[in-house]
Amino acid sequence: MSKIAILTSGGDAPGLNACIRSLVRTAIFHGIKTIGIHRGYDGMIEGDFFEMDAGTVSNIIQKGGTILKSSRSERFKTPEGRETAFQQLKKAGIEAVLVIGGDGSLAGAKYFAATYPIPWIGIPKTIDNDISGTDYAIGFDTATNTAMQAIDNIRDTAESHNRIYFVEVMGRNSGSIAYKTGISVGAEAIYIPETNTDLEHLFDVFERGWSRKKSSLIVVVAEGDEAGGAFAISKKVKEKFPQFDMAVCILGHVQRGGSPTCNDRVLATKLGVAAIDALLSGQKNIMVGEVKGEILYTPLENVVKRHLEITPAMTELIDILSI
Repeated sequence: MSKIAILTSGGDAPGLNACIRSLVRTAIFHGIKTIGIHRGYDGMIEGDFFEMDAGTVSNIIQKGGTILKSSRSERFKTPEGRETAFQQLKKAGIEAVLVIGGDGSLAGAKYFAATYPIPWIGIPKTIDNDISGTDYAIGFDTATNTAMQAIDNIRDTAESHNRIYFVEVMGRNSGSIAYKTGISVGAEAIYIPETNTDLEHLFDVFERGWSRKKSSLIVVVAEGDEAGGAFAISKKVKEKFPQFDMAVCILGHVQRGGSPTCNDRVLATKLGVAAIDALLSGQKNIMVGEVKGEILYTPLENVVKRHLEITPAMTELIDILSI
């Protein structure tokens, strides 16, 4: 193995640059030439390649975003797009590709690998933490910490005005950010796609809180909650309790950016080293993950979207702490 390519694909997440740095420096350590691909799969199709060295990845471990840029490529989903990408890789003499991405990006790698002989190694990144084969994906820890800090600030305002805040966090299909953040900020209620929204229960929580003279109430809602998100839930609550002062805050893409946490930097670095080690040991068409502190290799064909499993103990925890 003498020449490999690296790309980032899909939505950005904190820790991507830390992983890119780890991949490049580990490859250099083993005498492998590294090619960066700009703009994900679109850049692969267009041959937007450049050579990377140790200097290319200096002073980036603490930065959010991705120096390689990213995209969601519709062209790569087509056989014609993947054929063009293969010809570009072949022309550049690239012997393997490493992609840092979520379930959609890893699915793209799987489809490519099923047709063409170039080996792929996937590295999981998603703030939703909804990829099988790893306990945590790059970006999740930072996203939850960003949301936690924002809601802590919102709580200060809520306390000052005796106000109810409905805070919407990211998570179209996954409630991982909402659940973990909601627990960390002491939210009175948490609503996620994996559970049914029980407004009557929410009404009881509010009545109980105000009867105890609570000075603020926080409800954390995942954007994909089936009740329609924070605005829809707040509207229904306002109809029930018109006397309450309420506000909605959508955190949005602020959760994708920012300097990665220590946990994300360490995870990204470990997975980068593990990805190069996997290539050198003859592994191909797999995703590297970390489960219970150990590196795990999962065939790309077995990597699927993982849903947050809500147990009775998790639900009870929210109810107990909302008193």
